[in-house]
Amino acid sequence: MPIIADIVQEKQRVSEQLEKVDAERSRLQDRLNELEVAERVLSRFGQAKRPGDGPRPATRQPPAAHSEAQLLPLGEATLRAVKAHSGGVSADEVRDYLSKHFGLTVRPNHLGMALQRHRRAGLLEIRDSRWHALR
Repeated sequence: MPIIADIVQEKQRVSEQLEKVDAERSRLQDRLNELEVAERVLSRFGQAKRPGDGPRPATRQPPAAHSEAQLLPLGEATLRAVKAHSGGVSADEVRDYLSKHFGLTVRPNHLGMALQRHRRAGLLEIRDSRWHALR
């Protein structure tokens, strides 16, 4: 019976160690969650710097002739891009135009929101999956 007692004792010791590890894991998970929340809050205010957020080399320079166009808000640049295509234009073509002529890199969902704002304002309409300027 001493072997059974040793096994029971070892099981008890391992169970206690597992409880300690679980408690430590829970504590560390809570700490990680708090740090992630703090990072999100600070990034909203532009104070958080993530590793590798330093200056990055530009992949391509925007055209110098359009340097004043970089000051345009996305909505205005989007409206100009659609007006530049008289036969209508797809959203992908608008993104390409913004990139080539204004040096803007636009996420698809942001472009979609800008296009829809102009549609609701009565400046654009969509026909056959192509955007057309009304004015």
